Amino acid sequence: MEGIDAGAGHRPPVDVVVIDDHPLFSRGLALLLPPESGGRVRVVGTTEDASAGAALVRRHNADVAIVDLHMPPPGGTRAIAAIRRAEPMVRVVALSGLAEADAALEALRAGASAFLPKTTSPEALVRPLLAVLDGWSVVPEQLLRQLLDDAAPSADQGIAARLTADDRRLWRLVAAGTSTVDIATTLHVSERTVKRLVANLLRQLKVSTRVEAAALAGRAGLEGTAN
Repeated sequence: MEGIDAGAGHRPPVDVVVIDDHPLFSRGLALLLPPESGGRVRVVGTTEDASAGAALVRRHNADVAIVDLHMPPPGGTRAIAAIRRAEPMVRVVALSGLAEADAALEALRAGASAFLPKTTSPEALVRPLLAVLDGWSVVPEQLLRQLLDDAAPSADQGIAARLTADDRRLWRLVAAGTSTVDIATTLHVSERTVKRLVANLLRQLKVSTRVEAAALAGRAGLEGTAN
């Protein structure tokens, strides 16, 4: 922290917006990031609506957007892409409660400069926020190794590669035998929407039942849980 404090007087403040559907988390960052950064990092705006992320960034002329990947539709990944289209110079830090290599990769492809666990403390967030402004990408070492290990997918894994991160998350839930009700709760959607999403997933996988989808998930190397 001494290095951050020493540099705070020589560099402009970093204005951050937070796109997260958990208001307590956003408020916590707003309270803790300024003191942890010696006053250099400040949260200037928050929203619980992923579709409002780009407008929030523009309204506050933010330097960095912190985006939770697992939000209600349109979701964090699409929010990242929209932010980068609207404001290409803004840096995006993607957060997730799950250390999913596929979600991280999709977030980076959408334009995120960093992917970090949502359990990261505000103090530990400061350096990545400053690093992305200096042009660095930040990914936890263990996740980076997993991404490298998965760089050459098998034929079955290629099926997973063609799906979106949201589809792969649903696939994991199906493979774990999660009920329609529990999937609806996890994804923050209605049961009717879950049935439609599962039917679409089965079509993409070219299988007829959830059991077949679960078996294919095993061959593709997907883990059986998504919680």
